[in-house]
Amino acid sequence: MEEDRWLLTIGLAYNLKRNNRTSGVREDYYAEFDDQSTVDAIASVLSKIGEVVRVEADEDAYNTFRQAKPDIVFNIAEGLRGESRESYVPALLEMLDIPYTGSGPLTLAIALNKAVTHTLLSGGGVRTPKHHVFTTLDDLVRPDLKFPLVVKPLHEGSSKGIWNNALAYSENELKERVAHLIETYEQPALVEEYVGGREFTIALLGNNPPNVLPIVEVRLDMLPPQASKLYSYEAKWIWDTCEHPLEIFECPALIPDGICEELKHIALQTFKILGCRDMCRIDVRLDDEGRCYVLDVNPLPGMIPDPRAHSCLPEAARAAGLTYDELITSILFYALDRYKMRNLAPEIRARSSITME
Repeated sequence: MEEDRWLLTIGLAYNLKRNNRTSGVREDYYAEFDDQSTVDAIASVLSKIGEVVRVEADEDAYNTFRQAKPDIVFNIAEGLRGESRESYVPALLEMLDIPYTGSGPLTLAIALNKAVTHTLLSGGGVRTPKHHVFTTLDDLVRPDLKFPLVVKPLHEGSSKGIWNNALAYSENELKERVAHLIETYEQPALVEEYVGGREFTIALLGNNPPNVLPIVEVRLDMLPPQASKLYSYEAKWIWDTCEHPLEIFECPALIPDGICEELKHIALQTFKILGCRDMCRIDVRLDDEGRCYVLDVNPLPGMIPDPRAHSCLPEAARAAGLTYDELITSILFYALDRYKMRNLAPEIRARSSITME
C-alpha cells in the first residue's frame, strides 16, 4: 500500500567497539567507537522515518554505499585509522553524491588535529591554550610555556591518551610523558599550558546560526581524591560508569549571566570558524581570571542514549526539553534542509513529532 512506502532510505555509518582484550590492543584503542546499544538506538529512531541501511565504516564501506544508494546517511563514523580518519566517510559520500549529516571532510580533518584547530581559532580571535607540538623527543619546548603542562596525543578524541598523569610539573616529567605518548600512540604529542578553572561543554544543533543548548559543567571536584583536575580517560570511562555513575555533570551549569553569554558567543564563533554543520560539541575552560579558552572541538559528538553514561550532547538536549528521538531526528532534519530536501519535512514531521524551523 502507498501509505506503507518508506519515505527515505537512510544509511547509518558507524564504527563499532570491539573487545580490546581479545583484540590485543591498548585499553583505550576503541574509546571513540560506538557501542552496539548506541547504534541500535539511533537505528530505531531512524526506522520511524525511513528504511535504515547499516554500514560499518570499514574497507568495504565504499561498495556498500554505492550499492545501497541511500537518500541520506546519518554519519557517526569515527574512521579506522590515520590522522584524518574522521573525514573518510564524508569524502566517500561526496564522491558518490550522497547527502549526509554533520560536518564535511575538511572540518573533520582539522578538528582532529588539535594544534591546527588552536591555530585557526586563535587567528579568529578565540582564546586557546599556549601549546607546542613534539614530533620527536629532541624537539625544544617553547620557552614561554609555563608549568604545569598537559600532554596529550595530537590526533585523538574521547580522552584517548589523556590519562590521569597527563599533567607534567617539571621538565623531567614532561620528557617522560612525551616519550611515552609518541611511542605508544605513534603520533606527535601536543603539550598545552594547563588552564586551571571550571570546565564546560557546549553543544550546538543546527545551522546559520546553530542553536546553543544548555551548557554542561564538568564537575571535576566530584572526581575521586586521587584524580588530577582533568577530564581524563579514567574520569570519562573508568571512574564514571553506568553501573556506578558520578555526579559529574551539571546542566544547565550554574554560572553568572555574563560568563554564560561569553561561552555561547565563543561556541558560535568556533562553530563558524571551523565550518561545522548540524551539530558540534565544544570544550571550554576558564582560567583563574575567568577568561574562556577552547580546549577541544568535536564535530562528531557522542550520542549514547543512556543518561547514566554522561554523554554531553544528549545531556544538553535533555536539558533543552528534547527526547533522544527528537535529538536524532533534528540532526537529520538540519541535514535535509541543507541539501534542500525540505519537501520531505511535512511527512517526516507527522511521524516524528518534531518541528523543523
